[in-house]
Amino acid sequence: MQAAAATKTVRTTCAYCGVGCGVLATPAVDGSVAIAGDPDHPANFGRLCSKGSALGETLGLEERLLQPQIGGVPATWDRALDMVAARFSEAVADHGPDSVAFYLSGQLLTEDYYVANKLMKGFIGSANIDTNSRLCMASAVTGHKRAFGADTVPGSYVDLEMADLVVLTGSNLAWCHPVLFQRLAAAKAARPQMQVVVIDPRRTATCEIADAHLAIAADGDVALFVGLLNALVKEGAIDRDYIERHTLGFSDAARAAQTMSVRKVAAETGLGEAEIGDFFELFVRSERVVTIYSQGVNQSCSGSDKVNAIINCHLATGRIGRPGMGPFSVTGQPNAMGGREVGGLSNMLAAHMALEDAADRARVQAFWRAPRIADHAGLKAVELFDAVADGRIKALWIAGTNPVVSMARSGQVERALARCPFVVVSEVIAKTDTAAFGDVLLPAAAWGEKNGTVTNSERRISRQRPFLACPGEARPDWAIFADVARRMGFEGFDYQTAAEIFDEHARLSAVENHGSRDFEIGGLSGLTEAEYDALAPIQWPVRARRDRQETRDSRFFAEGGFFHSDGRARFVVTDPPVAATLAGKLVLNTGRLRDHWHTMTRTGLSARLSAHIAEPFAELNPRDAANFGIKEADLVRVMSPQGEAIVRALITERQRLGSVFVPMHWTRRFAPSGRIGAVTHAARDPLSGQPALKTTKVTIKRFEAAWHAFAIMRARPDIDRLAGEVAYIAAARTQDGWRVELAGEAALADPAAFGQTLTGDPDAETVIYRDRKTGTARVAMFRNGRLLGALYLSRSPVEVSRNWAVMQLTLSEHDAGNRSRLLAGRGGADRPDPGATICACFSVGANQIAALVASGEATTVEAVGNALRAGTNCGSCRSEIKTIIDDVRLGLSA
Repeated sequence: MQAAAATKTVRTTCAYCGVGCGVLATPAVDGSVAIAGDPDHPANFGRLCSKGSALGETLGLEERLLQPQIGGVPATWDRALDMVAARFSEAVADHGPDSVAFYLSGQLLTEDYYVANKLMKGFIGSANIDTNSRLCMASAVTGHKRAFGADTVPGSYVDLEMADLVVLTGSNLAWCHPVLFQRLAAAKAARPQMQVVVIDPRRTATCEIADAHLAIAADGDVALFVGLLNALVKEGAIDRDYIERHTLGFSDAARAAQTMSVRKVAAETGLGEAEIGDFFELFVRSERVVTIYSQGVNQSCSGSDKVNAIINCHLATGRIGRPGMGPFSVTGQPNAMGGREVGGLSNMLAAHMALEDAADRARVQAFWRAPRIADHAGLKAVELFDAVADGRIKALWIAGTNPVVSMARSGQVERALARCPFVVVSEVIAKTDTAAFGDVLLPAAAWGEKNGTVTNSERRISRQRPFLACPGEARPDWAIFADVARRMGFEGFDYQTAAEIFDEHARLSAVENHGSRDFEIGGLSGLTEAEYDALAPIQWPVRARRDRQETRDSRFFAEGGFFHSDGRARFVVTDPPVAATLAGKLVLNTGRLRDHWHTMTRTGLSARLSAHIAEPFAELNPRDAANFGIKEADLVRVMSPQGEAIVRALITERQRLGSVFVPMHWTRRFAPSGRIGAVTHAARDPLSGQPALKTTKVTIKRFEAAWHAFAIMRARPDIDRLAGEVAYIAAARTQDGWRVELAGEAALADPAAFGQTLTGDPDAETVIYRDRKTGTARVAMFRNGRLLGALYLSRSPVEVSRNWAVMQLTLSEHDAGNRSRLLAGRGGADRPDPGATICACFSVGANQIAALVASGEATTVEAVGNALRAGTNCGSCRSEIKTIIDDVRLGLSA
C-alpha cells in the first residue's frame, strides 16, 4: 500500500492525452485514491474519460521499480548514478559528444524535460536528444514553423464550440481525445446547425456526431486540401485583404492548386466527386471553421505537407486566430507541448529558439553559462536508433517511454539495444519490453508522486501536484538528470525543487524576447514556492506579471503578427504524394483504442480498462476478409518485410476496403505475438522525421491453429514461459484475476495438465469435460473448493461468454451446480451473462443494453444512460450503444 503525501483533495492534471484535463485526487487512509474531474479546470470543466476516471486503479506498487538496478541486481543510488555519469563521460571523451543520446517522453513533466535538454545540448554539447513525441506531432511542428515562423498553435478549445464547421481529419477524437469530443458533441447538441465533417479511412466512433464522413484513401489529405484551396479561389471565398497584408506566397500556392479539380481529387483520394463537392461547398460558405488534425495527418511521409495544405486554406480565407476559426493540432501526450517549449526535440532549442540560428544559440548558451552548445541538429528518433544499431551511439538513456514496442520497426530497435554498449532506462515499471535491455535501471516517480507542469494542446500550462509519497527509492526525473550532471562535473544543476527549474525556464523564455518569439512565460518568473504550488491553469504567452490573471485574448494571428522576420505567414506549395501500388497487399493503419494508452504500462493495471477490448485485433473490411479467406474471430498473421504479428480478426464495414487497422498497445508482457510495431516500416517524412505509422504495406493470412483456448485464472500467467510453448497468447487483468486467449499449432495431448500448468498448481483438484470427436475440452481447477482457474479448448475460436466466465472468479466457492455451469461456459437465470463490456466507466455489457432495448424500456442512447448510466460519463461508448439499439430494433422489426 502506498503512503499518501496528502490526506485532502489535491488538484492535479491527467496523465494521458494532450487535452490536459484537471483532476481532483483524494487519497484515503486505506491507500486508495478517489478520482474526479476538476469542475474549475478550463480544459474539461469536470469531465473525465474512461482512462482518466480509472487513474486511481493504476497506482498500486505490485509492478513498480522501487530500487536502482545494475545488471538486474539491486544497487544503491550512488553506485548507479556514478556508473551512468562515468560511462557517459567516457563515451564523450573517447568518441565525442554525438556518441551519446537521450530518448525521452511526452509524459515527462516540463521541468524534467528542461533539465535533460540543458544537460545534453548545453553541457554535453550534442543535440542527440529526441522524444516519442517525434512519433505523434513532429510534422505539425514543421508545418507550423514553415507557415508561421514558429511552432504556434493559434487557437483555443473554445473555438471548437464556437465554430459553424468543424473538420476532423486524421483524428478519432471520440477515442483519442474523449473530453474534447464531449465538448464538441455538447456544442453541436446546443447548436444543431453546427456541421461536423470527419475525414478518416475508418468509420470511427467520432462519426457518431458527424454530418459527413469522407472515407479517404491513405495519404489522400494533401490532394483533398489542395483541391479545397483551388475551390476557395474559384468561388471567390478568399480574403484578399488578409492575404496581402499578412502573407507571402499565395500566388504560387494558388497556381499550383489549379490542376487539382474535383475529378482529380476524387482520383487521388478514392472519394466520390459528389461528396468532395459537398465538402468544398460547406467549407466555402462556413465563415467560422476549425480544422482539427492529429496522428492521421502527422504520421505520414507527407505529414508536413498535409499540415501546410490545411493551413493554406485557413490563411487564404483569413479564418485564423478569430473566435471559432483556425487550424488546430491536437497532441497525443500530456506534455508533448511542454517538451516542444524546452527544445525536447533534436532539431529545436529551448524556449522555441532555433538551433540553426547562431544568435539564438549564443543567447541560450550565455543564459545557461554552458561550456558549449550543440551547433547542429541531432538524430531524430528513427535515425537515433539506427545509430545505436550501427555503433555510432555508445551510451543511450531512455526515460519514460517504451520504444521496443512503440517505435517504428521495433524489431530493429530491440536488436539495436541488445548491441548498445551502455543503456540506461529510467522507469516506473520494473518489467517493460525496453527495461529488459537496461544495463542500469533507475526508479522514477510516477503520476501522483511527481511535481511540476504540463502544457496541453491549447497552450495551457497546468500543474501536476503530488498526492502520494514516492515509494521505495523512486525519485523525480529532473532530480536524476541533475544528479548525473553534477557527477559529470557540470555546474548549474543545483536544483532543490521543481519550482526553481520552472523559474529558470520562464526567465529564459523572456531573454531578449520583447514579443519577437511566440513562446514567453516571463510573467510567471519569480514565483515563490507557494505561488508555484498554487499556480492556476494558464495559456501562454504570459509576457508580464499582470497577464497571470489571463484576462487577455489568447489567440494568435487574427491581425497577422507572424514570427517570420518580416512578420508575414508563408503559403507552402504542397504536392500530393504518388499513390502507392498495393498489388494484393493492404495498407496497415495503427492507432489507439478508447480505454488503453500507449504500451499499457499504466492502463494495463486496470481491470476495468481491459474489459472493453482485451486482446489485439485486425479490423478488416468484409470483402478483404473474404478475399483472404478470413472469418470472424479467426487469428490472422499481419506480415511485412519488417516482421509479423498474430492478432484476432474483427470484420466490419467500418473499415475502408484495402486497409487494415491494428491497435498499437500490446506488448511482450501482455501479447508477445501482438506487437504491431514489429510490422511497421520506418519510412518517414523527410522534413519532420516523423514515421509513417499508418501506411505500411502488409499481407495477411489466416493463422492455422490446431487449437484455440480461453482461460480464466487468479494468478498472473507466466507469459514468458507460455510464449515459448504456444503461438498466440493475450492476457488481460480482471477484477479478481486474469483472462487469457491462447492458440497453438501442435495438438494438446493433455488439456488437464495444461490447465494445471496455467494455474501453477500441479496438485489442484481438476474437473474435466472432453469430447475427442469435436476436439472440445473444458477444465476447471480448484483448491479447497475455491476456483483457481478454468480452461476452455476448441479446434475453432472458443464460443464462451468471456465476461460471464470472468465473473466466476468473484465467487467464494463453487458447488456442484456452479461447477456444471462453469464447465458449460454459461450461467443460469440467476447469473445472466452481461455480454461484452461496452461502457468501461460503469461496467455495462452489450447483453444488458440489448435486453433493455428489447424490453422497450429504452430505445435511445439517452434512455439507456438513464437506466444503466452507460454513456453518461466519458461518452466514448455512445456510438456502440447506438449500434446495439439499431441492431436490436432492426431484429424486432424483421
